[in-house]
Amino acid sequence: MIDGKGMRGPQVPPGEPAPQGEGEAAGPDQPALDRNVQGRIGSHLRAMYDELMQQPIPDRFIDLLAELERSATKPTTDS
Repeated sequence: MIDGKGMRGPQVPPGEPAPQGEGEAAGPDQPALDRNVQGRIGSHLRAMYDELMQQPIPDRFIDLLAELERSATKPTTDS
C-alpha cells in the first residue's frame, strides 16, 4: 500500500524561497529534465491515458448523468 510518506520535500513557510537542491537546473534557461527524459515521460503518460480511455464508463456514472439530465429538464417551481 502506498501511504505517501516521503513524497513531499521539506515544508517552506509562505513567502520564503524554496531551498535549491543539487540536482536542480542551473537557471531559468535550462529545463529541469533533458528532452530525452521529457519525451519518455510524455510517451508513458500518453500510453496511460490511452489505456484509461479504453475502459468502460462505470454504470454508477451513467446513472448519475441520467439523473442529472432528468433533474435539469424538470420545470422548477419557485414559491
